Amino acid sequence: MKVAVIGLDSAAPELVFERWREELPNLRRLMERGLWGRLESVHPPITVPAWACMVSSRDPGQLGAYGFRNRRDHSYQGYAIANASAFNRHEMVWDILGQAGKQVILLGVPPSYPPRPVNGIQVGCFLTPPSAATSTYPAELRAEIEQVADGYVFDVEGFRTDDKAGLLERIHAKTHKHFAVARHLLTTRPWDFFMMVEMGVDRIHHGFWKYMDPTHPKFEPGNPYQHAIRDYYRAVDGEVGELLALLPEETAILVVSDHGAKKMDGGICFNEWLIRQGYLTLSAAPTQRTPIDKAAIDWSRTKAWGDGGYYGRLFLNVKGREPQGIIDPGDVEKVRSDLIAEIEAIQDPAGRPIGSRAYRPEELYRECRGVPPDLIVYFGNLDWRSVGAVGLGTIHTFENDTGPDDANHAQHGICILADPRYERSTRREGLQLLDIAPTILSLYGLPAPATMGGRAFA
Repeated sequence: MKVAVIGLDSAAPELVFERWREELPNLRRLMERGLWGRLESVHPPITVPAWACMVSSRDPGQLGAYGFRNRRDHSYQGYAIANASAFNRHEMVWDILGQAGKQVILLGVPPSYPPRPVNGIQVGCFLTPPSAATSTYPAELRAEIEQVADGYVFDVEGFRTDDKAGLLERIHAKTHKHFAVARHLLTTRPWDFFMMVEMGVDRIHHGFWKYMDPTHPKFEPGNPYQHAIRDYYRAVDGEVGELLALLPEETAILVVSDHGAKKMDGGICFNEWLIRQGYLTLSAAPTQRTPIDKAAIDWSRTKAWGDGGYYGRLFLNVKGREPQGIIDPGDVEKVRSDLIAEIEAIQDPAGRPIGSRAYRPEELYRECRGVPPDLIVYFGNLDWRSVGAVGLGTIHTFENDTGPDDANHAQHGICILADPRYERSTRREGLQLLDIAPTILSLYGLPAPATMGGRAFA
């Protein structure tokens, strides 16, 4: 038995299973001879940590990673960018396979920078800096993939841009290079387990969703990029088809995404809102848009502050925990309860509730390692992103503070499993991201460790 996992970051079930199903013949054929359905992501549904959760079958709290940036400690400036080193103490599915003597090929699976030794080969993910001294395992593999791809790229550079023609060209070029390397590795290396993750799907959503979706507030009928995402999905399906043609008949094939995608209606200026609600006080009002970590915060009068991103992270300023904390530990639960009620009452500019949700991390995770947010906030059920900057003078904004962006992440991605032992199409409900690693192990007849939180569905 061989297992090949094709990861399409952010691939949306509404597009793959419904809207363009007939236009994606290779994915459709996998569905016709396998199990498929929506795959519920973790909280938050973000690339990092979602892929790490998938391949370890541990939730973000167990991994101690709640996004790309995480607090190292309870200071006000102690942030760290998550990379593979943050997850080294956790056993991934390929570690278990390697211990069982299985040879692996890993191509761009986040987080895999810096790469580490495996029983096979590993190529770094989108977190890899272009100038990285080491980006593959073994190190000499880098020169080979550079030659195969005619210049390998780890991510789509500058995907938050108004230069849509250039962006579209870069997305397609990056994807073609990535699949060319995948085909090369599959045909030149021994393997039992193959896994790749293509980031172009996520990047085209963020760059072009408003051109495709008539319900997007910035949609313009007849625009020149109306079919850009559809055409890209067709191209990816073609790349998948070429890859499938190289796989032995006994290969079980998984196509998965870490989360889905949806239109972005706008942004909620989280810290501006906290200022108006009396939770955050600045000692000096900024005269221009200013990142919250550059703002002059009066910590002696601040109870809470927030981070921007696809979702909001709220932190409390607690006595004995933060350097200048003012909330008595015994009042933390009341303050959180008050904030939850106020967050969930946030309205759009027309005065209509947007359906925001705020969660205590201990409600979502088996344990909370590292420094978790005190609240995890989805503005408008992820229809609105969290904008962390201050100085905007408004609660609502329709421009992203990190550059043009049309889409947010959605809670459900895709899962297709074509197992050669079963030749029937079955739509399955209730599939969970943490189920993927135990399912991969079950395909090899290997038991899942007790530390894994999911369960095999095949």
